[in-house]
Amino acid sequence: MIDTRRCPNPKVVVTRELADTLMERMEALFDTHNNRPDAKLTREQLAAAMADCDVLVPTVTDDIDAALIAGAGDRLKLIANYGAGVNHIDLKAARARGIIVTNTPGVLTEDTADMTMALILSVPRRLAEGEKLVRSGQWNGWSPGGMLGHRIGGKALGIVGMGRIGQAVALRARAFGLTIHYHNRTRLPAVREAQLAATFHESLDEMLAAVDIVTIHTPLNADSRNLLDARRIGLMRPHVYLINAARGGIVDEVALVEALENGRLAGAGLDVWAHEPVIDPRLLALPNVVMLPHMGSATLEGRMASGERVIQNIRMWADGHRPPDQVLDGWA
Repeated sequence: MIDTRRCPNPKVVVTRELADTLMERMEALFDTHNNRPDAKLTREQLAAAMADCDVLVPTVTDDIDAALIAGAGDRLKLIANYGAGVNHIDLKAARARGIIVTNTPGVLTEDTADMTMALILSVPRRLAEGEKLVRSGQWNGWSPGGMLGHRIGGKALGIVGMGRIGQAVALRARAFGLTIHYHNRTRLPAVREAQLAATFHESLDEMLAAVDIVTIHTPLNADSRNLLDARRIGLMRPHVYLINAARGGIVDEVALVEALENGRLAGAGLDVWAHEPVIDPRLLALPNVVMLPHMGSATLEGRMASGERVIQNIRMWADGHRPPDQVLDGWA
């Protein structure tokens, strides 16, 4: 049974330092304990916080597993996640304890889609390699055969996961002359497919074998972990580029490295990693991989909007109502 009784002045623990205006606003509204200065809480600190608060505001860097939830105090009734993804929270364990979990869907859609499009452009056009060449001082000027890449116009883009972000990427990609293909748990309405000029593939395997660029936009959960494993990576043709700005665990990183090293993929654009912040040194050595530090949603506007959604969810819950962004099944 979910407890929706009023909690007029909840004790709120925020695990990472947010923008000053957000922290000040939360401190004015609630009995808020902010993490200043910013540093990831240890497991012991996280457990102590969960034992003595009404609301926990974690981020993707906090692993809220079943053991931590089991040890939480009886007063913890809301986990108001700062961010859309909730793969770091054991939703089943939270439900069993009557703890509501919320997230911040939608506010980071445009930012993540922009970054995805940047990766789609940068990998085939070798932008990172070119930037490094200029900085090295070894560039000898323009030449007909210098830094040749591949155009993206006319290529087929395969989108894995056609939710908010996938659709935003499709809109951008069409403007660059890409044809849109997608695989999703459920097919989009015909009207939306027509708007996006998107072709649905019921079989992920068939889509992977037919497109030139693959971009991932599905949440990480039990169904999607290692969704692109060695077998599926092997279905992609050698000229294909793989883009991942979703979650690192969706791609088998070892299989990806082997495919890139052996020339079975043309390149990759990665903003997320299997074991963040640790990155496989073999990836660091590959020139055809554009690597970013999980910055797809890193805009000031997006961070502020996420904080406002967190505040909205806490206020609704504190007033005895179901918060608007309650997570029900883990697919944000």
